[in-house]
Amino acid sequence: MLSPDFLTTHPSAFILTRWLFLRLLAAVYFCAFTSLMVQITGLIGENGILPARNLLTSARETFGSKAYVLYPTLFWLNQSDLFLKALCLAGSLLSLLLLFGIQTTLLLLLLWLLYLSLVTVGQNFLSFQWDILLLEAGFLAIFLIPLSFFPPSANQSSSIIIIWLFRWLVFRVMFYSGFVKLASGDPTWRNLTAMKYHYETQPLPNPLAWYIHKQPLFMAKMSTFFALFIELIVPFTIFAPPVFRYSGAALLILLQVLIALTGNYTFFNFLTIFLCLFLLDDRLLYTFFPHQLSKGFIPSGFVIVSPVNRYVDWIIASAIIFISLVQFFSLVTGTQQFSKIISPLLAAVQPIHSVNIYGLFAVMTTSRPEIIVEGSIDGRSWLAYEFKYKPGDVRRRLPVVAPHQPRLDWQMWFAALGWPNIPYWFLSFILRLLDGQPEVLKLLAKNPFPSCPPRYIRALLYDYHFSDMKTHARTGVWWRRELIGIYLPPIAVHPQTEIEEEEL
Repeated sequence: MLSPDFLTTHPSAFILTRWLFLRLLAAVYFCAFTSLMVQITGLIGENGILPARNLLTSARETFGSKAYVLYPTLFWLNQSDLFLKALCLAGSLLSLLLLFGIQTTLLLLLLWLLYLSLVTVGQNFLSFQWDILLLEAGFLAIFLIPLSFFPPSANQSSSIIIIWLFRWLVFRVMFYSGFVKLASGDPTWRNLTAMKYHYETQPLPNPLAWYIHKQPLFMAKMSTFFALFIELIVPFTIFAPPVFRYSGAALLILLQVLIALTGNYTFFNFLTIFLCLFLLDDRLLYTFFPHQLSKGFIPSGFVIVSPVNRYVDWIIASAIIFISLVQFFSLVTGTQQFSKIISPLLAAVQPIHSVNIYGLFAVMTTSRPEIIVEGSIDGRSWLAYEFKYKPGDVRRRLPVVAPHQPRLDWQMWFAALGWPNIPYWFLSFILRLLDGQPEVLKLLAKNPFPSCPPRYIRALLYDYHFSDMKTHARTGVWWRRELIGIYLPPIAVHPQTEIEEEEL
């Protein structure tokens, strides 16, 4: 059992912190890989919306041998559906090994490499901030334990350099998120009305968001101020003495808990909370941690980090801090041109997504356009495709789906906001529906054409709003909607076939 002498003499050993964080990181990896495994063939498989094979073939034709550096992925070996699923399964199994205590440099490196491989070929469907946050956290975790191919003994501490890199990551995630909101000039953040819209217009609202949306305006303004205060001011407590840092960690965690309760943001909030462990230390954690679980793995003394590990840690730290400061300078000034020394360095690290800029909801969406995809056999009667989680049927209950991420549903939210510009992936999606590709149809909740694909497909754009309390109580509907217009005119199996406008 951890002795009082150890806690008093070596509060910065972070052995318990490491033990706990790596298990929580394993849980996040497991959720990420498993979530992808059930949808990856429909997204980037051979008959998917954006086939990985096409991306890598195009990259090789365009960049030649340089493509292997610009697109670091194991899928250069094989792009089949079987290999895509096998890689996701391998990631899930390795995550379980980490969860149950196999904490080695090799295992952490493999997990990071597997997820990097997926992000590299995932295109639009793996372009989210939590994907790059997982890569950055996973990359730092490789150096959290002494470099070895075997689990470290319980008395091997973590480098304080790496601990501070994790803290620097938390600072960047939180502060950048607040900074971009004010820097964007968006009036809803500046007049504190952003949260008036957020619960209704976020990508995948849950039932609690529906109820909180009914709050009075002054409460929404207080919520907005609270979010900005935590994102802009509280992160500086990370560099303060322990008592202030602990309080700051509590506030940062509270914000993430509130976001997780009122939205479906996959594993993002969970991972951010877990990263906040590094704002604490073993002495504090041990007061809340079940003592029986810690017996035998924390000794009364510890072995300091070896010179080799310390040398590697300093190299990693110097690179990360320099690159992140350059990125912040670019964010503040809008400058994209750098010297002949800096530009190649930024270009070299960009493909591995392990030093990143963060910042969600820089501009608050104040309306909610939704795309409704419909098919028809005769061009007169239209039936809607129902997605698993995104708004469609106004009576369907709002989902609770996190930490799983339905990536097609998320991209539909972005596609609606981008109208009248129609992204390439959406057109590819429509063509897959016309072909009746089963891998893509599995991404949907309802296929209204189970016998054969429709002859025509179109997409309409609706404006969605939460229903009011009385209407919901009387009819059970969660949404009300109004037609905005045609998002995508009818597309036929045979392009020469036209549908008269009056028939639509």
